Amino acid sequence: MTKRIPALMLFLTCLTYSASSVGQKSKTLPDFNDEIYYRNKLEFSQEFGVLPINIPFVFDLFVGGNYSESWRHYTLVPVFPSLRWHMGKLNGPGVLRGNTDLTASLSFTAIPRGPETRYGAFDLGVRRNFVHRNWRTAPYFEFRLGAGYIDAKGPDHVQLAQGQDFTFTLMLGSGARYNFNPRYSMAIGATYMHVSNLYLSEPKYIDNGINVVGPLVGFNMRVGKPKHGEED
Repeated sequence: MTKRIPALMLFLTCLTYSASSVGQKSKTLPDFNDEIYYRNKLEFSQEFGVLPINIPFVFDLFVGGNYSESWRHYTLVPVFPSLRWHMGKLNGPGVLRGNTDLTASLSFTAIPRGPETRYGAFDLGVRRNFVHRNWRTAPYFEFRLGAGYIDAKGPDHVQLAQGQDFTFTLMLGSGARYNFNPRYSMAIGATYMHVSNLYLSEPKYIDNGINVVGPLVGFNMRVGKPKHGEED
């Protein structure tokens, strides 16, 4: 029995050393995502959405609402040409590892269902990409704020229409980005879009607001040279 103990200890020592070596080796393996998400990377993004699901204002509780008002029946079809500026390299612990990009968008929105017919705006937003080592797919969460003009029909006494042309936009979205290579990628997600004039038209015209949800698809392309001048 005493002869077996040193042999067992030697076996466990070798096993521990092997596992430690494998763990250290996996940590030192290069991550191809370092060539995709890096500081000052600039991308052009083209996004398309169809938002047909009408819901109450998601922050109704904070403005004195109770989520029980009748919902407006709108469908928005937005198109977002954007520039994405990656503000930092990959960082963060565990599942929170990733980077953040600042998004500047022009919004051209058709309204096939609703009193109005079109809406144009400029939006600024922030997207957080959650990037696992050597995964081509990265979940994301984003929000955007903006302002623009809609062809409001409230002043024409159309019921449940918007109260004035000048309006604001709030967007919340989540989805996943898939990287084909360091230059090209696409993203698929769901987006909530709120359009209203922040009660600026009241009391003359009611600020009804628009609150819709639906899918959003986007395509991204790097602008300029790759990181450190490498070829794709």
